[in-house]
Amino acid sequence: MLDPATIVATPAAGRACGTCTLCCKVYDVPAVESVAGQWCRHTKAGQGCGIHASRPDHCRNFHCLWMTENWIGPEWKPDRAKMVLTLDPISRSLNVQVDPGQPNCWKREPYYGQLRRWAAASLPLKRHVLVHVNKSTTVVLPDRDVPLGLFAEGDRLVARERMTPNGLTADVEKVSSTA
Repeated sequence: MLDPATIVATPAAGRACGTCTLCCKVYDVPAVESVAGQWCRHTKAGQGCGIHASRPDHCRNFHCLWMTENWIGPEWKPDRAKMVLTLDPISRSLNVQVDPGQPNCWKREPYYGQLRRWAAASLPLKRHVLVHVNKSTTVVLPDRDVPLGLFAEGDRLVARERMTPNGLTADVEKVSSTA
């Protein structure tokens, strides 16, 4: 398992978290005993991190895609979109971590259309768009969404690409580590 503290991303010019703290709600952060789906106890509403100066490396080194990529528009800033975008450092799949307080926000426009376009562009590269609401995962494909549920340690995503009259798509499934 990768340690997020070892992956250092640099913010793009002109990008700053400001009062956005959604990453403090949607991820497990063991170093501060924070559980995905609940606000970290150090989060100060509308202000940011209450332990910013002494926050753990896990938090210090994390930057979402909105922070690191200028091509991602202002509508994707997590406090506005209600979701945090990241790229998996190994598979290069797009992870969309959704605020569980607004579990269907990813299905709104302009987000859903863009997620489908990213899914279409990612598929030929054997990459995927994965939407996570807490621990439940849905794969967004160019032509449909496939809910796969909870992934346990060792479970993996298996995709079989196929051509349709409307273009490339895939059949996806979760393969259990106990299978």
